[in-house]
Amino acid sequence: MEFKVFQKELELQSRGWIPTFHDVSKEIMEIVKASGIQNGTVCIASHHTTCSVMIQECSHDVDTFDLEYLQHDLLDIMRKLIPDYTDEGDYRHPGPIHAQFGRYVKEPGNYTSMNTDGHLRSVFFGRSETMTIKDGVLDGGEFAHIYFIDWDHVRARHRQLNVTVMGTTDAVEDRKWNNGEVINTLRKFTEEETAYDPRFDLQQKR
Repeated sequence: MEFKVFQKELELQSRGWIPTFHDVSKEIMEIVKASGIQNGTVCIASHHTTCSVMIQECSHDVDTFDLEYLQHDLLDIMRKLIPDYTDEGDYRHPGPIHAQFGRYVKEPGNYTSMNTDGHLRSVFFGRSETMTIKDGVLDGGEFAHIYFIDWDHVRARHRQLNVTVMGTTDAVEDRKWNNGEVINTLRKFTEEETAYDPRFDLQQKR
């Protein structure tokens, strides 16, 4: 059985002024197909600390901010948990040393370090997702789309998304565990837990 690794990088342009949601589903599926891997996994990972990867349903409807409704609902929730950085001092970060570091690495201004909200939101979401490949096809279910989220909205940014496909070019055996028997994880009560108790009569004999 041959094991193979296939890597590609996606180059993206975020708009700034509001978080950007990039739908990269088409590109990820094309990369999986080009890899030749039939069975394995694909890891979709952000190159940046203010960005996340999300697998979610496509909401179809788009508002005047060019966000799908579900994306804007998500952003509304994140703004309640982690408010936008709008005024100096909203957060402890960035401190004076970090601001100086930004100037040292040629950032265009101190304002570019005022992206604490983006850093904290990416911590909540994580920077990567891993999906299964079955018989050469990405297994995303019926509705899954893959989104690269740039939470950093202080300016328009060039971004990179790393894609690593790993697996075998061979077919696999039957995937069904225990012949596909449905696993019942519901609580099972004992006879003692369901036994008659005289105190029930207060309810039953009103």
